[in-house]
Amino acid sequence: MMRHRNSIAITQVIRVLQGAARAGADIPTLLAEVGISRALLEDPTARIERDTFINLMLKVMQQTQDEFLGFGQGRKSKPGTFSMMAHAVINCANLEKAVERGLRFYDLFDLDLRSSLVRDGELAELRVQVSERLDFREVIIEAMIFLSLRFMSWLVGKSIDAERIDLDFVAAAGDEYASQFECPVVYGSDINRIVFSADYLDLPLVQNDISLSRFLKDSLAQLWEGNVHNVGLPAQIRALISKEYGNNFPDFSEVCERLNMTPQTLRRRLKDANTSYQEIKDSLRKEASIYYLSKPELSIDEIALLMGFSEASSFHRAFKKWTGKTPSQYRRDHFGVV
Repeated sequence: MMRHRNSIAITQVIRVLQGAARAGADIPTLLAEVGISRALLEDPTARIERDTFINLMLKVMQQTQDEFLGFGQGRKSKPGTFSMMAHAVINCANLEKAVERGLRFYDLFDLDLRSSLVRDGELAELRVQVSERLDFREVIIEAMIFLSLRFMSWLVGKSIDAERIDLDFVAAAGDEYASQFECPVVYGSDINRIVFSADYLDLPLVQNDISLSRFLKDSLAQLWEGNVHNVGLPAQIRALISKEYGNNFPDFSEVCERLNMTPQTLRRRLKDANTSYQEIKDSLRKEASIYYLSKPELSIDEIALLMGFSEASSFHRAFKKWTGKTPSQYRRDHFGVV
């Protein structure tokens, strides 16, 4: 279990401020905005709340216009880059394809870091290479490994338990990085990598464009917290059909075939989970409808067609059943769109 789960050592705060200062950030303003005193920085045993630390990183990104928080030594990742990468991978069939596409995405940028995915029998490795020229090299490597593991876990809705994490540098005094993982963290290795079961790479993504839009509203907090729950049967079914909104949903027999279950077994297991295939489909249609209602360029008639309704009136009735409001009322009340 991670020590000091809800607090961050002041040494990590100082690291972030050092990167921010290198990128030209106004440090006094940053400290004032997040409520960290100068005196606190001088206490080596001090800690701050996790949410304060996340707020600090967000403020640094805003000031520096850099998702790398200034650690890239002149090479920036503009705000929105991570979001674009996430949109690029979200419709991949499984985790392996998503990781490979994400790596190709970042290869488009002139950065002094590279990652690669290696699959060898029962194990897989996500390797991280960072130029020796970077002043904050160790910080970058630690962050890349931590956030990559958390993002992969989010994509498949299942905590990916690493077998081992290797780092090619020596741990700093008082460094709590290793305590964030259940697996061994080996310092002084000749490579930086996460080693995990290759079976994870075959898992389908349980997220979609709708859940991604929610995730991106506070992705840094979600990745830092890492509250990923193992996926149950309803979520597996959602993953199978979430990219087929409207009347294109596979029928029940096709879902049974994909899951290698008899109709009787699937109905029983869904009943045990207090749901049904129809309820899962309706839930997806509801989420997708709300997502499209947030897009002012789409008319309600167009959204009805996207959802597979041949008549807008049928869409109105279904949506009111799902939410208690008509599409027009919901759009006005929640998105301010008339």
